[in-house]
Amino acid sequence: MSADRFAGKVMVVTGAAQGIGRGVALRAAAEGAKVLLVDRAEFISEVAAEANSDDAAGFVADLETYEGAASAIAFAAKKFGRVDILVNGVGGAIRMRPFAEFEPAHIDAEIRRSLMPTLYACHAVLPFMLEQGGGTIVNVSSNATRGIRRVPYSAAKGGVNALTQSLAMEYGEHGIRVVAAAPGGTEAPPRRVPRNASGDTAQEKVWMGEAVKQVTESTFFKRYGTLEEQIAPILFLASDDAGYITGAVLPVAGGDNG
Repeated sequence: MSADRFAGKVMVVTGAAQGIGRGVALRAAAEGAKVLLVDRAEFISEVAAEANSDDAAGFVADLETYEGAASAIAFAAKKFGRVDILVNGVGGAIRMRPFAEFEPAHIDAEIRRSLMPTLYACHAVLPFMLEQGGGTIVNVSSNATRGIRRVPYSAAKGGVNALTQSLAMEYGEHGIRVVAAAPGGTEAPPRRVPRNASGDTAQEKVWMGEAVKQVTESTFFKRYGTLEEQIAPILFLASDDAGYITGAVLPVAGGDNG
């Protein structure tokens, strides 16, 4: 950790209320960034207060809508004057089940949760980065582009990877870097907002256990990663230390590259 690695930088972190997004936002603030923490959870202001900084603020927005993404980016630009770094952390599998057991509405929900917020936020931030002459976008993808019991989620994260590579190629000449980290299974504290608000059935818990077993056994270390093991690579990609890296998807999954 460096006290000034992000000094003078304005960072927007979506999905910042809990998990990896929360850790990224708080550590970035500790390393000198001006940070807007964005989430649809009302307690995002409580998380922002943990940064103990006048340059950290929370913003409530539903990133599954374009209006939510656009309002968050516009607020950050107005409050801090610019947006140097966008970390897209919204996402996460809602259900675990064989693909044949997904209902059409479930498929739509997975894509809406794990692809559209990143797509919308990237689109919303581009005008600001173009006007200021550059910027960095870090998308949080997943190694679950290969895995069982979550095919719609896997498809959404595959879309994030494609978006990352195509956007990097299209806007590199404008000084905009676009990269992604692809976490594997990660140990995290209990969620304040549940992954699946309707709860898991007994059968879904069995299917989830199968997915957890596959994720664990697919890593070379045979364990889940820690939050810190995910936060550090994301912040490296966001920093000037990664200034010549763009269009890359960095697997952070103990050897399981998805």
